[in-house]
Amino acid sequence: MLGWALTFLIIALVAAALGFGGIAGAASQIAIVLFWVFLALFAISLIMRVVKR
Repeated sequence: MLGWALTFLIIALVAAALGFGGIAGAASQIAIVLFWVFLALFAISLIMRVVKR
């Protein structure tokens, strides 16, 4: 999931550099959502690992 977030971030940066504002905005929003989902799942997995011990 983190890989997808980085991919959309790179797409957003390239689109912004080329002047495609709409595509850059959409790709950056997707990257942000994927990053937060990744962080939430990572935190849940850490909590589950501590609880199982």
